[in-house]
Amino acid sequence: MKKILEIKEAKKHYPVKKNWKEMATVKALDGVSFDLFEGDTLAVVGESGCGKSTLAKFLMRLEKPTSGEYLINSNNAFEMNAKSFYSHIQMVFQDPYGSLNPRKKIWQLIAEPLIVNTKLSKKECKIKADEAMEKVGLPSNYSDRYPHMFSGGQRQRIGIARALILNPKILILDEPVSALDVSVQAQVLNLLKDLQKELNLSYLFISHDLSVVEYFADRLMVLYLGKVCEYGDAKLLQSPSHPYTKALIDSSPSIEGDRHFKLIDGELPSPLNPPVGCAFQSRCEFMSDACLTLPIKSRTDNRDLYCHHPLK
Repeated sequence: MKKILEIKEAKKHYPVKKNWKEMATVKALDGVSFDLFEGDTLAVVGESGCGKSTLAKFLMRLEKPTSGEYLINSNNAFEMNAKSFYSHIQMVFQDPYGSLNPRKKIWQLIAEPLIVNTKLSKKECKIKADEAMEKVGLPSNYSDRYPHMFSGGQRQRIGIARALILNPKILILDEPVSALDVSVQAQVLNLLKDLQKELNLSYLFISHDLSVVEYFADRLMVLYLGKVCEYGDAKLLQSPSHPYTKALIDSSPSIEGDRHFKLIDGELPSPLNPPVGCAFQSRCEFMSDACLTLPIKSRTDNRDLYCHHPLK
């Protein structure tokens, strides 16, 4: 498969004041590396505070990196002009209610990227917006309506249509179904799968719902305190190698009841004072003196693993 996006040792550190005087640093992303392939879906999972949202902002150039490399089709993403960059990558936001301007008609919302990035006339923009609505399963004769006249699932379809209007090949999906009812979630996920197959799209799918990830993703990256724990085929959810991945799976409710539900021990450490060495050591049952040093990447079963004590 063709590599369409590359992230190499991405770091995003935020300086903050501590005790009003001393300076501390929050390492929201701390050396994250991964690739996204054409027509592929890479899911990013982890607890709140692990760096998922920061990664999405980084990929959309809403955050400048502290260090690291970001390539789209082998081009430096931060050196691309806005028109070229946003024709390659777009984002579907988590909240279908807050991400749409209530004062604009639907066709105006969908066509906004065209209005900003192209010289098309108003009439041409509306025609393309109507076509995008049809593509996501909404009648084009709804285009003069306002966001409050649509359900949550319909609004998320509008968000998807807006993201696709510039014909990008990469979509960042930031928990796109978490605010929707379960039945509507399935409809939106199936729509995204159909669009991916039809348009050969690549998705970076951010989610906390492992059952959705297992259904939707091809590959998986597990983040903890801004670091990668495990990265590989999504099938690793069936046989995790990192204790944190296993803990995430065990803490995720199962409808089938095929596993024992167990909360992750302890609390997420303060990002202002993370553990020295392995970030997960303070909550890991396999912690040893070796965990006081940073784990080196190892390659097992076609997955990247950062752990001194991988599971058998």
